[in-house]
Amino acid sequence: MEEHLIPEDELIKARVEKLEKMKSLGKDPFALEKYKRSAAVKSNDGNEKCVEPYSADVIAAYEENEPKEGEEAKAKVEVSLAGRVVSLRLMGKAAFVHIQDRKGRVQVYFKRDDLGDDYELVKLLDLGDFIGVTGYMFRTRTGEVSVHAGSITVLTKSIRPIPFGKEKGDQHWYGLQDVEQRYRQRHIDLITNAESRDTFIKRTMILRAIRDFYDSRGYLEVETPVLQAVAGGAAARPFLTYHNALEHEFHLRISLELYLKRLIIGGLEKVYEIGRVFRNEGLSTRHNPEFTLLESYEAYANLEDMMSLFEELFNYISKTLYGGPKIPYQGQTIDFTAPWTRMPILEGIEKYSGIKPDAFDSLASALAAMEKLGLPTEGEHVVGGIIEKIYERFVEPHLIQPTFVTDFPLETSPLAKKVPGNDKFVRRFDLYIGGKEIAQANSELNDPIDQKERFVAQAAMRAEGDEDTQPTDDDFVRAMEYGMPPNGGLGFGIDRLVMLFTDQDAIRDVILFPQMKPEK
Repeated sequence: MEEHLIPEDELIKARVEKLEKMKSLGKDPFALEKYKRSAAVKSNDGNEKCVEPYSADVIAAYEENEPKEGEEAKAKVEVSLAGRVVSLRLMGKAAFVHIQDRKGRVQVYFKRDDLGDDYELVKLLDLGDFIGVTGYMFRTRTGEVSVHAGSITVLTKSIRPIPFGKEKGDQHWYGLQDVEQRYRQRHIDLITNAESRDTFIKRTMILRAIRDFYDSRGYLEVETPVLQAVAGGAAARPFLTYHNALEHEFHLRISLELYLKRLIIGGLEKVYEIGRVFRNEGLSTRHNPEFTLLESYEAYANLEDMMSLFEELFNYISKTLYGGPKIPYQGQTIDFTAPWTRMPILEGIEKYSGIKPDAFDSLASALAAMEKLGLPTEGEHVVGGIIEKIYERFVEPHLIQPTFVTDFPLETSPLAKKVPGNDKFVRRFDLYIGGKEIAQANSELNDPIDQKERFVAQAAMRAEGDEDTQPTDDDFVRAMEYGMPPNGGLGFGIDRLVMLFTDQDAIRDVILFPQMKPEK
């Protein structure tokens, strides 16, 4: 009977019985602390060349030294490998097992005549066990490069069965069908799903590329507080916690911005931070309450410098992962070749909704524009909020190729400089790729008097019922009063960036352990 048709309790019982048999043979699979892996190409002339002791490396080494038909072998690839058993075929006096390591999988051929009494261990193996094998590489009659095992060491017995998928030729059936279980038990997803493993390996590569990029440009990586008296820098509801020793309530940070700007004031001219932030908001395919944010600030730089920085950074990441400026994303090709499109927000609204810019000259005319487009107007108190809602509904889905949308309303952007000659709009852009917001940047406001007035205006909007406002941070204003140089700043969610570069449509697929409702 196939394993998936047998109750799990019975499978566990059978595996524990095998474990006891192994112990009775003097081969306790939990006794070893260490297993030495090695691989080397040993030539007939006595020369020896070490190889990385992983599946992909030893297969490549064998193929490189494999004799052509009719030729004698000039070298032998001897190995000591370790990995998890992911397939198992027992055939009486011989067995074929695939073991999986961090670089792939390799087949191992066991023969009773070679192993002697230890062949009993092969018969007691289950999918999921960890084993170590020594032997040499060869090609089987069916053409698969494999390890001819001379010894076996069981390194761990898997007590609980793993839902491995099935394979036939190039076809693969994923064994973990329960999507929620993938997120709750990511370790099983990683064991059984090569695509998932690849996504998280790429996430690490992306983070490394980002750090390389910033470090090579003279930025200083810093760390700022997670516990904050005032959670500012964004419009989001924070998590609250309590510090017993200080007898004070704190917020978990929702942004990195205001503390990084304090460092610009302090003379650290180019800083960046990659850190966790926390927003007490809903879950969706694009939102997780705990996520990773990158923000950077550069003194004496402006909005156009931030555009150039993005163009260079994304091209650098794309080249690192894909070797060029184009990547696949949700059935489309994204081209990062600079320069990217620049488009003022009102120009975009007119282009995709037909509403002309003068419709936003007053609150009454802006509300009329919303009604004309069939959008609800309840709770709308400021023109800026109306502009952003129309923009999100009618413009965003069209922005597939990288696009900087500029000149956002002042009411929704309290930390950016005003557009010269137009006090209703600010020097901010949002970056859109694949029809989704990826990042945001400002020519940062450095006038403390204006900043104070903006915080007061935000408080007034909140008093009228607008929750998408930022709290007043008097300590930050006081820091600005010591003098902040003009500077450009940007921020983007690492998780959404990874979604883009790994062609994923759900944020839970790029966070190793996404937030879930506790199991009952």
